[in-house]
Amino acid sequence: MTSSSASAFAGFRFPREVISVAVRWYLRYGLTYRDVEELLAERGVDVDHVTVYRWVQRFTPEFVGAARTRRHVPGDRWFVDETYVKVNGLWTYLYRAVDQFGQVIDVWLSIRRDLTAARTFFNRALATGAVPVEVTTDRAPAYPRVLDELIPAALHNTEQYANNRVEADHGRLKARLRPMRGLKTFRSARTLATGHAFIQNLKRGHYDIATDAPVHHRLLTAFDELALAI
Repeated sequence: MTSSSASAFAGFRFPREVISVAVRWYLRYGLTYRDVEELLAERGVDVDHVTVYRWVQRFTPEFVGAARTRRHVPGDRWFVDETYVKVNGLWTYLYRAVDQFGQVIDVWLSIRRDLTAARTFFNRALATGAVPVEVTTDRAPAYPRVLDELIPAALHNTEQYANNRVEADHGRLKARLRPMRGLKTFRSARTLATGHAFIQNLKRGHYDIATDAPVHHRLLTAFDELALAI
């Protein structure tokens, strides 16, 4: 945020500190919107869970965007896989990639598991500025075609068990989704997947933000700092 531009928090009834903590709690912990409403009420803040939902949808992209230039460039060994996520009663495909350092490179939610979805995902991942020398995937037929097209020099590894790193990482997202009993909209599912990856990367030190803060205070410090830039 420049001195001449208005804060994204301008016009909201609640101060930025309340909105920031609500978004952080929701993305970090296995909470529902009603859980966040209750926790805020215990601290004297009376806000409806629908408002918390709107804050999460509105400000998650703002926090991610404010941190973008301070993110570490991903490594050159990528582990890519998809997992199932239920949205409004239908199973969808969530593409995720992590590097050899545990950084979540990107996430992408798609209705289909096909060539178009794989190409979209890899184009997004390459937009981070990293170019992998090795990409590990399962044996889905779309991957060889997309890699030959976009990253022809990369080694494509499809050996069994080679992708355990990203499959284990899926478990953290699944644990976050479990209390929610399914997501209601495609938009909210994408927001949560993106926000969850952002939280993981902040906690693991993949941004030049709050690096001097104690580990248990890193998210709080980072969100407070980023909120001032939004």
